[in-house]
Amino acid sequence: MNNRMIVYMIGRMLGVEGLLLLVPALVSFLYGEQSGIAFLLTAAILLIIFLLAGRKKPERYEYLWKRRACTGRDCLDFVVTVRCTAVFYLRFDSRLSGCLFWRQSPDFTTTGSTILTDIEALPAGNVVLESADTLDRRNGSFGIVMVLLNLDDDGSMYLMRAEVPGPEADKLVPKARSTARILYLMYLILTMAEVIFLLFGGMNLYDALIHSFSTAGTGGFSNRNASVSYYDSAYIDGVITVFMILFGINFNIYFAIYIKNWKSALKNEEARTYLGVIAAAILMITVNIYHIYGNVASAFRYSSFQVAAVITTTGFYTADFNLWPEFSKTILLVTMIIGACAGSTGGGMKVSRILILCKSVKQEIKRILHPKAVTVVTVNGQKVGRETLHGVYVYSICYALILVSSVLIVSIDNYDFATSVSAVLTTLNNVGPGISQVGPVENFFEFSWLSKLVFCADMLLGRLEIFPCLVLLAPELWKRKF
Repeated sequence: MNNRMIVYMIGRMLGVEGLLLLVPALVSFLYGEQSGIAFLLTAAILLIIFLLAGRKKPERYEYLWKRRACTGRDCLDFVVTVRCTAVFYLRFDSRLSGCLFWRQSPDFTTTGSTILTDIEALPAGNVVLESADTLDRRNGSFGIVMVLLNLDDDGSMYLMRAEVPGPEADKLVPKARSTARILYLMYLILTMAEVIFLLFGGMNLYDALIHSFSTAGTGGFSNRNASVSYYDSAYIDGVITVFMILFGINFNIYFAIYIKNWKSALKNEEARTYLGVIAAAILMITVNIYHIYGNVASAFRYSSFQVAAVITTTGFYTADFNLWPEFSKTILLVTMIIGACAGSTGGGMKVSRILILCKSVKQEIKRILHPKAVTVVTVNGQKVGRETLHGVYVYSICYALILVSSVLIVSIDNYDFATSVSAVLTTLNNVGPGISQVGPVENFFEFSWLSKLVFCADMLLGRLEIFPCLVLLAPELWKRKF
């Protein structure tokens, strides 16, 4: 294994992390908060590591092969997690398992689950750190790495595949670095547009930035204990609902619209399925909760926001859906598993995988009925390759095994079945709130340290899409040099 290259990658990225920590440090000092010292101390350590490991490019730096990309990405994520945990530990002096859970959840994996009972008590510097890290983590750390490291495009695609969620990772343009720049420009335009719309709704600039960053990163972090329901505004609910859905769409579609390839954008099966699932879920829940709110407008408002927040794995809330009928809660759990589109900022299994699995079932039924017929799985009119199909099948099996194993371990805490299952589902899919005792107005504080570690592992597995984490467990990775 090319250890020098991996150390160089980590050193460069930690230098960026150290510089980014200066922003919340500055905010802390402007607000007269002592937490600025923790930020400065951690930033100093990271910058020292950068000076030692990230300045000199290794001599053998020609390609970033697949196994090195996964390993480097995993090591980077681990070190950044340590950075996040260190900041929280230095500031709050809490239990290590709680610190790790908190740092994994809102910003690093953009899950949004919490162990804190009073978010509004957080110092301003910490709030800025959460929202900025949420945007950074979900909006493609691969982009920063590729731009800063100037990787060759062959090698950078392996890193891109290790980072981008979904069964496949495609370049928008021939060069991967140009793809990263285009993606960041799209994120920036959509994020700034949301900020402007929220300002028109009466939200102050600070809150607008916090909620826009969290929406863009589908992290669901809010600086209000009551999340978005604090504002009690149908306009703000509507704006955030629309942008959550927009950030859950594959960004290849936005690029197709940009180059005026309307046919490709409009006929994209994944996007149509994604929007169809959202529309169906909203319709069913609206009908189901109509008797609670007494009018169609209110039922539609709250159902649409909750569906968008769950399927995009953002995790905001405007209503305690724990009080809704079981049918509505079940629909939300299903959308939680489905997740957003591949190549978006959302989590979950991804609509593309669900689409491929459904088409595979249909293909198998046809094969049984017509043994001599030649059947293939197609998406957007193109044949899905055997390698992609195999990857989807194996991913689904691993997902199910991790889900069952995690529920078994968490059940040791003796919570009810709905709590245990939804707690695992919401962390594995990077959503945030679950149902029952981990509902939108509850938190994960009462779980044991063992369950919190399981949740941390699930959040990481869901964030990195399982395989990059499993690669680290392969003995061959550590024995062979490549």
